[in-house]
Amino acid sequence: MVSTLLRTLSFCCQILIGTLVPAAATDDAASFYQSHAFRIVIGHEVGTGFDLYARLLARYLGNHLAGHPTVIPENMVGAAGLVAANWLYNAAPKDGSVIATFAHTAAFDPLLGDSKGRYDGTQFTWIGNMDSVVGLCGVWQDSGIARFDDLFSKQTLFGSAGSGTAGPLTQFPTALRNLLGVKIKLIQGYRGSADIRLAMARGEVHGVCGIPLSTVKTEWRDDYDAGRFKLLLQLGHDKDPALGDVPHVYQYAKTDDDRKLFDLIFGLQKIGRPFAAPPQIPKARAEALRNAFMATLDDPKFKAEAARLRIDLTPMNGEQVAEFVRQIYAAPPAIVARARRAVKP
Repeated sequence: MVSTLLRTLSFCCQILIGTLVPAAATDDAASFYQSHAFRIVIGHEVGTGFDLYARLLARYLGNHLAGHPTVIPENMVGAAGLVAANWLYNAAPKDGSVIATFAHTAAFDPLLGDSKGRYDGTQFTWIGNMDSVVGLCGVWQDSGIARFDDLFSKQTLFGSAGSGTAGPLTQFPTALRNLLGVKIKLIQGYRGSADIRLAMARGEVHGVCGIPLSTVKTEWRDDYDAGRFKLLLQLGHDKDPALGDVPHVYQYAKTDDDRKLFDLIFGLQKIGRPFAAPPQIPKARAEALRNAFMATLDDPKFKAEAARLRIDLTPMNGEQVAEFVRQIYAAPPAIVARARRAVKP
């Protein structure tokens, strides 16, 4: 009789604990965010696609985060998001009060041999991804380049952000040059895509590679619609039918190994607008952030503003991003070695 009573009490306690733990986690997040401002650090300059996406998120995220904190966007520019990624991993508070966004390449820079990336991309607390990016190569109207294949015979100046190997605006044209033999000459040192667009208009450079389609449709829309900026090549994993006869980089892959290599360089754009928190933040707050992120992207008012701004949304939740990053870091060593050589200037 006593043993039966004890088993019954134990079972009831387990049910009670299972009921209270989620509530306690929610209460912890609400209590924390009621008393803390929340920051979104943007690893790129004002006027870029990353800035546009992050500031749109900031306007709505607080409505869906427990405690409804004030959300403050701020820019931390440097090395195509590498500076922000290093800061987030090594110096940012690990209390759930900050997330950051940076170029998808930053998540994989250590894997591809950039020693300036002092972090393990698999250890970030991934919050989610706003869009799977279609990267593009394009040129200004007076470049003398009419189609991508013209780059095999005519040297052309392409602008790039930062220095070294960081960022898609460096890695993609470098890989195209090393793998295909196109005559792209990189001019590095620009702060980001907004600066490069101005440089093309001034005639300092003639083209750019790795610019997202969403950026062309928003910040660069007037230049694209007027024919001042012309598309040459699409770089996403899958060919976008909306781009018509703009050729796809995978058309230039000759073998299965080439395609696997392209997956490791160009296929990373699947997480084109990622958001991450530092490693080891409290689990309850990580869960609250992930839930709030997805709720925000499903908010009708948020989606209506995104449509007005003409920005694309193909959301991924935090677990999906984390799993994608883990899979990339587990790529065969031989393919990783080829990719490292391909993106090295």
